[in-house]
Amino acid sequence: MRSLPDVSLRLLRYFEVLGSELNYRRAAEKLFITQPALSGAIQQLERAIGDRLFDRDTRSVALTKLGREWLPYVRKALAEVDLAREAVAMLVDHAHVRIGYLIGTGADLLFQLLDGADRAFPDITIETVEYDFSDPSAGLASGATDIALLRPPVDVPGLEMAVVAEESWVACLPRSHRLANRSELRIEELLDEPIIVAPQSAGRWRDYWLAADARQGKPPIIAAEAATYEAETTMVARGVGLSFTTSSMVRLYDRPGIQFVPIIDRPISYTAVAWRPERLSTAMRPLMQHMLSRLIPRKSA
Repeated sequence: MRSLPDVSLRLLRYFEVLGSELNYRRAAEKLFITQPALSGAIQQLERAIGDRLFDRDTRSVALTKLGREWLPYVRKALAEVDLAREAVAMLVDHAHVRIGYLIGTGADLLFQLLDGADRAFPDITIETVEYDFSDPSAGLASGATDIALLRPPVDVPGLEMAVVAEESWVACLPRSHRLANRSELRIEELLDEPIIVAPQSAGRWRDYWLAADARQGKPPIIAAEAATYEAETTMVARGVGLSFTTSSMVRLYDRPGIQFVPIIDRPISYTAVAWRPERLSTAMRPLMQHMLSRLIPRKSA
């Protein structure tokens, strides 16, 4: 009998849920992940064991003979793991959950997500921590937080996310700027302007908010770096440069000396609840489900 490689509990749980639902959309919703992420995970599991677990086509999903025979063993194993996690949660008396949020996302979204959580989960201590642009993962990259409210993309492999808001891009301009009186702009009109950017530690997130994908390899004119919206908008008001941001910032950070103008040809920017599956304990799952039940994907003003 050949030995099988180690497979993660996450992959086993995905297999169990899909094996029960036999529908990628319903299974993905139950797991709070996307359908492509679920499909990729099942393929990874099948490669690890060296055989197919599901027969699938464009219209149906069915367990193979191997899948049908293995599923009861997986269910039993996961049930034992859940019992072990519940036991340790009882032994330590309560759970402590650290929730990070990227500056600008906590003003309203975080409080809506956590509304009623203290009453619903009195045995869970919830700590919230604000992060600036130097760590757009809001603590997930370092492991300092268990759950985060952030704006993708971030440089953290293996994250799972659920979108809670959708926003459009806006340009933040000095009021004296030649384009400040426009009702709308296209990104190409702004690429040669000096820009205020996030610190280099922001990585891919910094590139995203530089609109690097629209620059065709031409380097931006970086006027300054800012780690907070306060610093960013202050520099814009001083005429140091412009910045790109989201539509909710019009409401949260409007001030004298700056003008927000919609950018009409950029893709939607998302705000998401994110977590690392291996850090999501049994005690944390009900809190996560509570948070995700508070909001459905919506457009922010």
